[in-house]
Amino acid sequence: MFIGYGAIAVFFLIVIAVLEKTRRADAGFTDYAVAGRSFGAWFQTMSFLNTWLPGAVFISFAGMAAESGVIGFYPLPYALLVVVLMFFMAQRVHDWGRHWDLSTQADLLGLRYGSTAVRVVAAVIGIVSSFPWVVLGMQSLGLVFSYLSFGRVSPDAAILISIGVLAVRQIWTVRMGMRGVVISDMVQSIVAYALGLCIIVGLLVWLVTNGHGLNQVPDSHFTIPGPGSAVGPLYLMSLVLTGTMGGWCWPDIFVRLFTARSTAVLKKSGVQAAPILFVFTTALTLLALFAASLPSVADTPGGVWFITAGVGGTVLVALAGLVVLAATMGNVDANLQATGIQLTHDVLPRRSRTADGRETHTAKLAVLALTVLAAITATATIKSTTGLASLAILSYQGICQLAPTLLLGIFWRRGNAVGAVGGMLSGIVTAAALQLAYPTSVPWLGGMTSGVAGLIVNTAVYVAAAVFIRRSAEEDTRVASLFAGLGRSAEPPSATSFDVRPADGLPH
Repeated sequence: MFIGYGAIAVFFLIVIAVLEKTRRADAGFTDYAVAGRSFGAWFQTMSFLNTWLPGAVFISFAGMAAESGVIGFYPLPYALLVVVLMFFMAQRVHDWGRHWDLSTQADLLGLRYGSTAVRVVAAVIGIVSSFPWVVLGMQSLGLVFSYLSFGRVSPDAAILISIGVLAVRQIWTVRMGMRGVVISDMVQSIVAYALGLCIIVGLLVWLVTNGHGLNQVPDSHFTIPGPGSAVGPLYLMSLVLTGTMGGWCWPDIFVRLFTARSTAVLKKSGVQAAPILFVFTTALTLLALFAASLPSVADTPGGVWFITAGVGGTVLVALAGLVVLAATMGNVDANLQATGIQLTHDVLPRRSRTADGRETHTAKLAVLALTVLAAITATATIKSTTGLASLAILSYQGICQLAPTLLLGIFWRRGNAVGAVGGMLSGIVTAAALQLAYPTSVPWLGGMTSGVAGLIVNTAVYVAAAVFIRRSAEEDTRVASLFAGLGRSAEPPSATSFDVRPADGLPH
């Protein structure tokens, strides 16, 4: 226990020391919200990875591969597709963000559609969808503290310890904003993915040399859902599609497009992230697949990471715990910071960005409030993690409902605010209703998930509104100016104030 908890304490102190060493006063709200758009490629890459690959990949995703087999590879294709999307989105999103001082995903959508309603609806969907993952992060980290106590701390007490550690960690997230998140992501990513990959490779070698290769994996682990399967032939496609469409819809992921100092940096970051994602995700999934032949893993697939690390003794288990802690800290930090900023900037009544720092102060209070709420929720739901996990699955089906409004809005000029709001709301309602009725997949839709069904309805509403609802000439000019570079000859309304009359006929 001393080795396990001692390793966590040392790592925690190193992260805090780095943050304190690099701390500086915020120059304004933009500096607090998007780190002044100042980071280079490697910081961007590590920050993206530390947000994209939470501690759950070592527990839930690895557990899925250990229990179900090759279907556990499904996060790999959608992760790579998300990186590809970065190339196509980077130029327009970064240019709009820098020129009109945008801070959030909802901020950008409000500018694109000239609509406060779009901005608020998108922000609420982002916040509500992200919050369960913060709570799950606090709870899942309890597994780390349980394993690292080597049986001396009960599972419930371990969860309480994890909640306390992550809550204390947020002191620096509140104080330093997105700059602190990105800087700590660099340290945490080195531990989570560099050290993590070294551990994975070592464990793979041990498994193969000790008779736990592919020949020992059950035949059932090499099948994927097809015609006649319980979940339906379209289930795997739905998982990949939902992950791809929802990837840039998470507020904490999207803000990465605003923290870079240039479009070139974002594209370089994509080039760096793709091979790291490919190698790391493939290696971790193979580890879980090979370890499926271990009797203890067959009994507890969710513990495959720690069970396999146990072959190296106390020190290796402690290092494996550090890896999960580092990944979890990055994801929770980013989620709380991004949702706190959206709550302040896009949901609460707007304040002009004056030099007195009121908006920054409000954002800090919002992050603090969300941290406290998450800690209380995590503590109160220790005994009901199954229900919370179901809510998290529903949140993934919900967050991807931002995709038509976001992606079509960036790449297609025809969309309007009526279609954006109507599409998001109809998609959410469809996904929620079907998810409650069919938690895994919808049998009469060939195995589609509720999220994909919602996306179909969502997109249909968005496109129908774009085709049948005429925009005013003024709105056409405004949108055309957005897509024409920076549109200096016909500058659209500022997304930070929305001090013009909306052209969409929606309540504002």
